[in-house]
Amino acid sequence: MTVAADILIGLIALLHVYILVLEMFLWTTPRGLRVFGQSLQQAKASQTLAANQGLYNGFLAAGLIWGLVEATPDTAFAAKVFFLGCVIVAGVYGGLTVGMRIALIQAAPAAIALVLLLFG
Repeated sequence: MTVAADILIGLIALLHVYILVLEMFLWTTPRGLRVFGQSLQQAKASQTLAANQGLYNGFLAAGLIWGLVEATPDTAFAAKVFFLGCVIVAGVYGGLTVGMRIALIQAAPAAIALVLLLFG
């Protein structure tokens, strides 16, 4: 189960890198507008906030990657648990305040990875 958890954690980290790119660099592009369901006017008005959000998603990805590459098993485990918990909280909050899709895309895979990690 540990290998499955690590694979899922890697995919979650990649997802958060993708979200970083969308929010920081593609927010006002046709792709960003389509993904986030916004008009160009809405996107331009919220571009700075989106970039800030993207940066936070990058920190989540960095923490998960750190957990995957850390050589000390206890530190690696703690980093994975902590950052998966952060992803779950962010995903649940987004699901409650923005739309359930966020919870399904962010929180659900992180919760599955956390269960695999804890019972692996």
